[in-house]
Amino acid sequence: MGHDGGGAGYRRSSGANGGGMMPVATAIPQFDLTRQYQQLQDVLTPIAQAVLATGAYIGGEAVTRFEQAFAAYIGVPYCVSCNSGTDALYLALRALHIGAGDEVITSAFSFIATAEAISLTGATPVFVDVEPETFNLDLTQVQQRLTPRTKAVMPVHLFGRPVDMTALQQLAQAHGLAIIEDCAQATGSTWQGRPVGSWGTLGCFSFYPTKNLGAMGDGGAVTTHDPQLAQRLRELKNHGQRERYCSVTVGVNSRLDALQAALLTAKLTYLPQWLTRRRRLAAHYQELLGDIPGLVLPPDCPGHSWNQYTVIWNHRTLKRDDLRAKLHQAGIGTAVYYPMPLPLQPVYEFLQYDKAAIPQAVALSERVLSLPLFPELTPGEQEQVAVAVRRGVGL
Repeated sequence: MGHDGGGAGYRRSSGANGGGMMPVATAIPQFDLTRQYQQLQDVLTPIAQAVLATGAYIGGEAVTRFEQAFAAYIGVPYCVSCNSGTDALYLALRALHIGAGDEVITSAFSFIATAEAISLTGATPVFVDVEPETFNLDLTQVQQRLTPRTKAVMPVHLFGRPVDMTALQQLAQAHGLAIIEDCAQATGSTWQGRPVGSWGTLGCFSFYPTKNLGAMGDGGAVTTHDPQLAQRLRELKNHGQRERYCSVTVGVNSRLDALQAALLTAKLTYLPQWLTRRRRLAAHYQELLGDIPGLVLPPDCPGHSWNQYTVIWNHRTLKRDDLRAKLHQAGIGTAVYYPMPLPLQPVYEFLQYDKAAIPQAVALSERVLSLPLFPELTPGEQEQVAVAVRRGVGL
């Protein structure tokens, strides 16, 4: 999941995501959180001050209001907030009693949190390759990896593009599997007009600052139609307590604080216009970059929320990292999501995955590049990005 810790620097182009470049100030950052704050500071500052004045910083009305508002936005009756998107995944797995001896099928091409949450329960992540155009789980391969130990499928709506939830739902129902949607990068995305996070057994969201709906700190949530799962989630996130000082299971401390909840409630009202803006920016990139040889643009689809605009660089001689270095020198911030497929991460060496089993994920890790895209980006800045790309490839 593009998740809680996967972002590049907000106002500086960082080499931490691949390429090894020293960070320099960028004329056009890959993401800039300060612009959103500047636009909303007159709205958000009084809200923050009001929460601070209450003295109620954990739980309370602010959290309840946000959970109700977010549940309504996703179109489900229940939303349980928590402290991060990673914990949202972990809590969802725990709510389904998934643990040692169980297997969960998920994408080979995502942020580490997707797999990490599975491992933290004691279950085993089973990695499936992705489709080369969508970057999403290859559902034909999911069928091939099913075993009697498979308990759930965890699709990742990567970069905001929704997985084919109709087909996945049919597959899961046929085999008695739970679906845990990793919606970290996809708040506001829809499949067939219906929000992601409302299709599966549970939907997991991150409110890391760079997400479509970002907090001013960490935050996450789990959505569901099931009242029993919602109750278990509330217990698990609060030390396993059904009532105060009475724990019915081993839980964790994973609470969304009141300040973040209040800020997120206010920001939620702006989300539709931000999503519209993201889609317009993505369409403009399609116009600006569509004729560059070797550059494969991400195909649009209904319901895409464009958390990232990620291209594939297929040039015969100029490597992706060389192009990235040229853009860096031109003052264009970029990011690489992700430079290493999950099953090839050192932590999962014991699973003994071969590159040949995940060829698309391996190819993408060597070729993907995310260009600047955030609601406050201007068309003029996009044109500067396009000029830098053309110069970088020698056009």
